Amino acid sequence: MATEEEKQTVFDVEAANMLTKELRDVFASGKTRSYEWRISQLKSMIKMCDEHEEDIVDALHQDLSKPKLESIVFEITMLKNSCTLAIKELKQWMMPEKAKTSLLTFPSSAEIVPEPLGVVLIISAWNYPFLLSLDPLVGAIAAGDAMVLKPSEFSPATSSLLAKLLPEYLDISSIKVVEGAVSETSALLEQKWDKIFYTGNGIVGRIVMAAAAKHLTPVVLELGGKSPVVVDSGIDLQIATRRIIAGKWGCNNGQACISPDYIITTKDCADKLVDSLKKELETFYGKNPLESKDLSRIVNSKHFSRLTKLLDEDKVSRKIVYGGERDEANLKISPTILVDVPCDSLIMKEEIFGPLLPILIVSKIEDSFDMINSGTKPLAAYLFTNNKKLKEQFVVSVSAGGVVINDIAMHLAIHTLPFGGVGESGTGSYHGKFSFDAFSHKKAVLYRSFMGDAALRYPPYTRGKLRLMKAFMTSNFWTILRALFGRS
Repeated sequence: MATEEEKQTVFDVEAANMLTKELRDVFASGKTRSYEWRISQLKSMIKMCDEHEEDIVDALHQDLSKPKLESIVFEITMLKNSCTLAIKELKQWMMPEKAKTSLLTFPSSAEIVPEPLGVVLIISAWNYPFLLSLDPLVGAIAAGDAMVLKPSEFSPATSSLLAKLLPEYLDISSIKVVEGAVSETSALLEQKWDKIFYTGNGIVGRIVMAAAAKHLTPVVLELGGKSPVVVDSGIDLQIATRRIIAGKWGCNNGQACISPDYIITTKDCADKLVDSLKKELETFYGKNPLESKDLSRIVNSKHFSRLTKLLDEDKVSRKIVYGGERDEANLKISPTILVDVPCDSLIMKEEIFGPLLPILIVSKIEDSFDMINSGTKPLAAYLFTNNKKLKEQFVVSVSAGGVVINDIAMHLAIHTLPFGGVGESGTGSYHGKFSFDAFSHKKAVLYRSFMGDAALRYPPYTRGKLRLMKAFMTSNFWTILRALFGRS
């Protein structure tokens, strides 16, 4: 029998409905629209990061055994950079953009006015639970929305910390945090939102999109996919392998949406690549990487079992050429390289999202394009080459959320580039001004005076009026002039 206190703390559809109503009342008051409110919230977020850096690092370590450097650089500092950029650029982002008009509406002027969408829902992921919770929040705050953040239940320490800190530093009347699991998320998805921003996998992404469709709610889905790395011959192999390792195992031990999922290379290059990977992995993580403090653990036993199943498939297990060690008690799997795995194996059918890296062999490097395009469109695609023509072919031929030449994942650090997927790797984008745009509506505004009122737009319609209207619709001066003289 539930106690009275437990009954009061249950977050169900009714509670979600009350929450959204409260936020709509706050948004209707205009509070979140002011430049001052937006700036104050962004500055407070930076202050929160500065004053609680160790608490954030500790929560990330509890959830993922994430190395301190990764936590500070890839989660805290990247968030602060997003806030700093938004503070610097916000006035410019908020300004109406002048738009050209035509002879049809002369005299007139026009502009595109960015306005906040309203009340938005942000559902974040567990792999970068601090950054992926608050980076979208930066865009929603900058745009002037009211919002609910739903952190992932798979990173409970970070979720709990966010629920504690955000009310201390941000405007609790406009920015809410709802903790919980499937039932709480389902209750939130029952509500009408002005936008839903979801980061995670495609399975849940489909559920989010279906729920949003009931209310015609627009969505941003930041998903994932099998991000390929194509390695050409004639490159600096040591630098290439170091960058691959940094982007794979140095990003949450492969538990990142833009992590390299598999490598494609030629037979001539494969042995050298494997040798270089082995050498650099031992340099970075030692002879026993399970004991390394620079590798995150697998998030939970469910994902550990999933990765183990991928490795233990008969036609895959014998393809391991490096690593494969496991520590189930501590949820750790060492960096693992597999060579020439079958394309119909489980490891090649789903996103790996862990420390396993298959290497596929092709006869010539150009064959990699067809191999990549035979699957779903990835969130990122990487190519290592010195061949200018190959670079151009790769950019043109491979459809992906983002493409990086001669590095891994570094496009995330460029705020002038949109970050997002295409096809099954997601829809919509954010980062920098793209975050502001993701949570804004571009409102078209046309200003006219009472001068220049033309009788030709009003009935009764005549052949002459039709001729002139057709000419004016072209906005071409000579066409209009000919029509005026009855020559068209």
